Amino acid sequence: MLNPDQARDRAADIVARATRSGADAADAVFAADASLDVSVRLGALEDIGRSESAELGLRVFVGNRTASVSTSDLSNDALDALVDRAVAMAREAPEDRWAGLAPRERLMHGAPPLLDLDDGGVIAPAELRDAALAAEEAARGVAGVTNSEGGGASASRMVWGLATSHGFAGAYAATGYGLSASVIAGTGDTGMERDYAHHSARRRDHLEDPAAIGRRAGERAVARLHPGRATSGTMPVVFDPRVGASLLGHLTGAIGGQSITRKTSFLLDSLGTRVFGEGVVIRDDPHRPHGLRSRPFDGEGLPVSPTEIVENGMLETWLLDSASARQLGLEPTGHAARGIGGGPGVSTSNLYLAAGPSPVATLIGDIDDGVFVTEVIGQGVNLVTGDYSRGAAGFRIEQGRLTTPIAEFTIAGNLKDMFLNLTPASDLEFRYGTNVPTCRVDGMTVASG
Repeated sequence: MLNPDQARDRAADIVARATRSGADAADAVFAADASLDVSVRLGALEDIGRSESAELGLRVFVGNRTASVSTSDLSNDALDALVDRAVAMAREAPEDRWAGLAPRERLMHGAPPLLDLDDGGVIAPAELRDAALAAEEAARGVAGVTNSEGGGASASRMVWGLATSHGFAGAYAATGYGLSASVIAGTGDTGMERDYAHHSARRRDHLEDPAAIGRRAGERAVARLHPGRATSGTMPVVFDPRVGASLLGHLTGAIGGQSITRKTSFLLDSLGTRVFGEGVVIRDDPHRPHGLRSRPFDGEGLPVSPTEIVENGMLETWLLDSASARQLGLEPTGHAARGIGGGPGVSTSNLYLAAGPSPVATLIGDIDDGVFVTEVIGQGVNLVTGDYSRGAAGFRIEQGRLTTPIAEFTIAGNLKDMFLNLTPASDLEFRYGTNVPTCRVDGMTVASG
């Protein structure tokens, strides 16, 4: 695989070709990755897969007209043809007065931050197989587990380069490792339930022990056996961190530049106002060492830095790329995200809801009747109105403690009210790209199926 310097040079080369061929401005992305995946089931190797890819995406501007093209054919003749096609497409495209590269004066210069994203490791398929087998064996060893959907282990490395015609060229590499197990508890006579556990890390030596992952998967599946029904009514809903992270996804979807410029967000008039309860803090940290979504610069070549999205419950910023910032008369926020095809969108990096002061036991201790949600089902979220309704499974909360498993119920509310009534516990862990502690939301509607 190419190193970061080579990835940067590949992107810079096609940008230079584009400007020589008549583009007024251009930017390009080069991405290459290699991955190895191993799956096992019932103690035996089931599959080994290896994939490698290298792709290049080019965006060109002719005045305020733009076009984007991409290719996996990196030969000189193919790249020349790609450039010619992109410039010809741009000349025929409709004008977009907001289109353009990021502000030149805002581009990142100098040495990038040291993020420790690439451990340079090489791992053999046999090592991945052994890790997957260990995770599945631990899961199957939990009393009550009766079958397995398998264990999996993966390793990957990617390089990503970006270059623009107005002065930016940069690249970085990142490794990634994953481990998972998924098992079934119970029998056909008494009912079966499945659950899983997984962990991902940038560095192999940060990956959780396979046996711990497996035991967690098995214990979760067994805990779900013989589910009952939830009671219906208005009550507190407590979100397990695995599913609570989706609430932050709804927030970022509502404050992204495209939602604001199109006026399709339930938070359209909320900048600088209280949207969460007092004390709630939500941060985005692209500089987190070996973070799963850390990056040294954004998808337009702008520097990135830790951002307080919500401070003491107040919404402090939109998430803006250059195009949406120009349309709103604001500055880009360093949240541009770029794929191989098309122009930039926006995305957070290592997003998290800061821990609150109370442990989980205290958070639920005064709930006489409520639900603890470990799984949400369906896509019943409207980011224009904020209306929220999803199927769920989890456990009843009775007299301040978790009791019986429950399934086939619905939780509903409006995200504006849910955010204002959200209380975080103190159990924040950084395990995923988006991380939250256990969260309690008062006043939701629960309906039993």
